[in-house]
Amino acid sequence: MKLTKIEPKFINKHNPRVGLITLASDFRIEKDFNNVIYGKEIDLYCNRIQCYNPLTNEMLKKMADDIPKVTKDILPDQKLDCVAYGCTSGTIAAGYSSIFEKVNLVKPNTKVTTPITSAINAFKVLKIKKISIFTPYTDEINQSVINYFKKENIEISELTYFDIASDLEIGKVNQEYLFDILSKIDLSKSDALFVSCTALPVLSIIKDLEKKMGKVILSSNQTLIWDTLKQINFNNEVSGYGELFNN
Repeated sequence: MKLTKIEPKFINKHNPRVGLITLASDFRIEKDFNNVIYGKEIDLYCNRIQCYNPLTNEMLKKMADDIPKVTKDILPDQKLDCVAYGCTSGTIAAGYSSIFEKVNLVKPNTKVTTPITSAINAFKVLKIKKISIFTPYTDEINQSVINYFKKENIEISELTYFDIASDLEIGKVNQEYLFDILSKIDLSKSDALFVSCTALPVLSIIKDLEKKMGKVILSSNQTLIWDTLKQINFNNEVSGYGELFNN
């Protein structure tokens, strides 16, 4: 038998690499990322982090302890350009600085974005000062969201919520029903509506909601994806997912 050894030739550059940390129970966030970046020169790598129910601040903070291991297992020993931590309330509970440190412990010099910090960035770009909020959360988590925004000098005119204590149940919310509920929220005293939680099926209905309601609609996944693209310096046009992507 003849054996022939061939020297491999390796690529010397690659697309921007995004690591996405998603809750183990999240049905939605990977779909939303993939829908937005489809056909674009961006590489997305996901890993799931254990989540604990019922949703409480204590459980959400506990979840963040696993960030180093989950991050390390995304392309081990390879550089990521940005890590997106896919939990809005989890970021509030653990603190952005803690999440940033945990990611960079195993992936040094990596940019980090989260749903709640990306929302703040979106508010600044769009000059939004007063918002209405919709969440699927319980009152405990809602109060954390309210307090976070208040500390960022964002005025809240109204909060509407489902009072769901399980991530799995949040992911099963009917999209048509959600559109109907959101479209009936009075935004006359707000600059925008922010829909919190990466598990809700909001992104694909934002364009139609904005058209019907005449106001900017923002969501956890939308702002997270938008900010991720900013972090990797991707400036190409993104259409169909709301006014935010025009900025």
